[in-house]
Amino acid sequence: MAASTSAAVTEPPGLETQRKEIESLLQGHELRAGDTWYLVERRWYEQWKEYVETGDQNSSSFPGQIDNTDLFEELDSYHLKERLVENEDFVLVPAEAWHKLLSWYGMVDDQPALARKVVDLPSTVKVEVYPVEIFLCLHSNMENVVKAHFSRADHIYTIQKVMMKQFEVVEGAETRLWMKSSDTSCERLRNIHITVLDSCLSSGMTVIMEMRNADGTWPSSRPQIMRNSVEDQDSYRGQPGVCGLTNLGNTCFMNSALQCLSNTPPLTEYFLRSAYLEELNFTNPLGMKGEIAEAYADVVKQMWSGRHYSVVPRIFKTKVGHFASQFLGYQQHDSQELLSFLLDGLHEDLNRVKNKEYIELKDANGRPDQEVAEEAWRNHRRRNDSVIVDTFHGLFKSTLVCPECCKVSVTFDPFCYLSVPLPVSKDRVMEIFFVSLDPVAKPVQHRLVVPKAGKVFDLCSALSEMTNVPANQMVVADVFNHRFYKIYHADESLSCILDRDDIFVYELSSGSVEEDGDEVVLALYLRERSHYRDYGSGSSSYGTSLFGHPLLMAVPRGQCTRDALYHLFLQRLERYVRPPDLSEEVEEEGEDDDDEELYKTQTNGVSDGDCEDDGERPRTSERDNHCDGGHGDGQADVPAVTQTWPESAQNPKSAGQASAEDQDSIELRAGCSTDDIASASYRASADASSTSLTDSQQGSGCQQQPSKTESDCCPQVNERQAKRKGCEFRRRKLLFTIQAVNSNGTTERGMGEDGSAFSFSSQPYVAIDWDPDMKKKYYNENEAEKYVKHQSMEVPHQQTTVQLQECIELFTTVETLEEENPWYCPTCKKHQLATKKLDLWSLPEVLIIHLKRFSYTKYSREKLDIIVDFPLRHLDFSGFLLKKAGTNGEPPSRYDLIAVSNHYGGLRDGHYTSYAWNKDNGQWYYFDDSKVTYAKEEQIVTNAAYLLFYHRQDKIRQPTLPAPSDSSSPPSQPANDVTSLKYDAMEGTTSCVNMETD
Repeated sequence: MAASTSAAVTEPPGLETQRKEIESLLQGHELRAGDTWYLVERRWYEQWKEYVETGDQNSSSFPGQIDNTDLFEELDSYHLKERLVENEDFVLVPAEAWHKLLSWYGMVDDQPALARKVVDLPSTVKVEVYPVEIFLCLHSNMENVVKAHFSRADHIYTIQKVMMKQFEVVEGAETRLWMKSSDTSCERLRNIHITVLDSCLSSGMTVIMEMRNADGTWPSSRPQIMRNSVEDQDSYRGQPGVCGLTNLGNTCFMNSALQCLSNTPPLTEYFLRSAYLEELNFTNPLGMKGEIAEAYADVVKQMWSGRHYSVVPRIFKTKVGHFASQFLGYQQHDSQELLSFLLDGLHEDLNRVKNKEYIELKDANGRPDQEVAEEAWRNHRRRNDSVIVDTFHGLFKSTLVCPECCKVSVTFDPFCYLSVPLPVSKDRVMEIFFVSLDPVAKPVQHRLVVPKAGKVFDLCSALSEMTNVPANQMVVADVFNHRFYKIYHADESLSCILDRDDIFVYELSSGSVEEDGDEVVLALYLRERSHYRDYGSGSSSYGTSLFGHPLLMAVPRGQCTRDALYHLFLQRLERYVRPPDLSEEVEEEGEDDDDEELYKTQTNGVSDGDCEDDGERPRTSERDNHCDGGHGDGQADVPAVTQTWPESAQNPKSAGQASAEDQDSIELRAGCSTDDIASASYRASADASSTSLTDSQQGSGCQQQPSKTESDCCPQVNERQAKRKGCEFRRRKLLFTIQAVNSNGTTERGMGEDGSAFSFSSQPYVAIDWDPDMKKKYYNENEAEKYVKHQSMEVPHQQTTVQLQECIELFTTVETLEEENPWYCPTCKKHQLATKKLDLWSLPEVLIIHLKRFSYTKYSREKLDIIVDFPLRHLDFSGFLLKKAGTNGEPPSRYDLIAVSNHYGGLRDGHYTSYAWNKDNGQWYYFDDSKVTYAKEEQIVTNAAYLLFYHRQDKIRQPTLPAPSDSSSPPSQPANDVTSLKYDAMEGTTSCVNMETD
């Protein structure tokens, strides 16, 4: 609140005394939380400093009364201007200095002093220039709203006192406060001794006060406007528990865990009957002062009121982030981590043990398991006694054996859930495209089984067995947006390759090519020039865009000349590039003068708009069938069905993320002419008639087909050679020009003026640039996109399925401790890599099983998508329990499924949903944030199952309501009520009816 300005002006001391007193106060004051500082308009303060430094009481620089007018937005409300800057618009002085200045000079009439508190914020202490602006009102008269300002360091009881004074509430009346945000979500301010900052109050929120009625009741257990729901839903009456949760932004992980926990009958009934109110523990240093328990209770009561389609769990999310910083913000998180925090938080907030005693854990030392287990459980309950322990806690038996002295250590430890491992396959299925050296053979899609921890060479070896091509004549590359995102070395790990990557394996003409050997591997890109010059880029260059699929070719260094490369490229592309006819190929001298001039003026840069279309093309691994159209594939061992190339899908890979090798330049020997290489024509050689048959075919564009013999081509070739001899003054029109580029496909540097040879210093990238008209005339885009499927693709990919019992068996097998986590042997007196075995001693009423789908090791990170076949009923643990039969027979060990948390996606992203069984009507539902649909039992077991909730059969109560029919909702119900679920087997998700109405 604004400080009072009523202060009597006293006779000021001398100017030198004033200066020294204020300077000493400024220099000697540190910022301490809770202190008050004042804002003074900078120009007045600077004038005061000038005045006292002159030493002249009659100086014209006398500042007059303190005037902060320039700091206010308007003088009626005295609202501070936004974005004021310290030492530019104002200076800060401590309270003692302010009071001295005020007593010496006074202040402009009616202007409030700008007092501000020092607040201790996370990681900093600062003067709070802009306090929190809060609206105040009574529950009984919410139309009368008063605006007030409070420091974040103020306590809630300060607001309470201000409100009682403002609204003339009778002294001693029992009141309670609520805070309401703009979206109508609301929370009770239970602890009035916490600060505004800790209570999560922020500017724009409203604080509502209500007073207890004479009969001891409150005006409402929750004010009408204090609903956490999507909208006013008084008219809605639905099945309790069948309620969605709004996604606040990447909060599906939280919604999924809440839905599962909400459909856990013993815990939900505990909160619905308000039993938690008597057990809230506000003093537990390990708890959250009861706030997590109350926030969770609030959500559960709304979800089970039957009055909401969907609830907005904003306050709960805020509380979770407040007590667990890892959940602050709106990043993606793990539903199991949230569930673990929530169970622990609820336990500590509801712990019936107020003062925990110290208990020393004892080893078994040969005592019977029954005795040691009972002692361990008794000690656990002496420190931990809550509804969470009653419902979710069981007991492990942990056995450690020292490998050196064979010391056996047996302890019994409590657990809240089982985290069971999944059997990890050592193999991996990969789909790749093999590009043969044969230019007329279509690429072939293969499905390979490779070692999961293998190298790229293992992939080549597996492919070699299918193609009979030596593995050392293969190069593996990741293709994205018509360029090579990465070219892999043979010794690189396969874990670098993601399943969604488009992997191409290229056959080379020889074995591994050395950097300084006789051959060089060229990376060949296809580019199309724009029709118009890009004068806006600062030059008269032509923009280019990549298209088609790149190629890798091993080329003899001796053939790295302009003419030889043109012939090699033309031959490599002959399957989908039509060579010019004789009449098209030879034209009169001078016909292409315009074209030649066009190419000469083209620079080696590309416009800013290069490849914009490429980056927007979606990237996907789906393959669309396409009719062959009669084109032969040149492969005897593949089916005759021809496919089209997959479209590239959107991928976080960026052209700017080039590797170091991508930055290597392509050097050209001195004398290599840019105009010659970038030109659209060249002179026919005088001795062209002596060219070999192969060279003639390359030069003329005669297409080599495997079915043709050499003699078939000779008449045509000889005829063309004869015409060449008589047309030496003519030129041949090129289909494309050759340009040196970098790994991104953009032109890298200029070329020399003479000569015609390339010299490559590293992995070279070359682009062939097409004029749009030439591309349209000679490039067959449909043919270029075709590929065929190998017979390995016809074998359906069988997804691995394991039984839940296998995972539990794996959990109870003997393992050796890792080096990072050794055990200290009390006999050897040193840390040992002991063997460890976990066994189940006793199980809780509700058993949560966490399937460890996310695998993290030193060498790899992956999500395991195998299907775990878990039973919906009669999960029997009798074979895993060590606890012997007591006087009442064997302990109950059969469980039924009541909820599942699902995770779809991979390591970096994904989406959480849940299935849950309603305790009242016995119906399964599918919860996808705010959407809720009916579910069928056969849809529940998928490879997305992540958390399983099982309820022990002896504790399950029969539903009290009949199960709903799958027919459409009756007309009397809202149109967006729960509908029958339609299952999409391809996605493992459902077609849901959106239950949000806004």
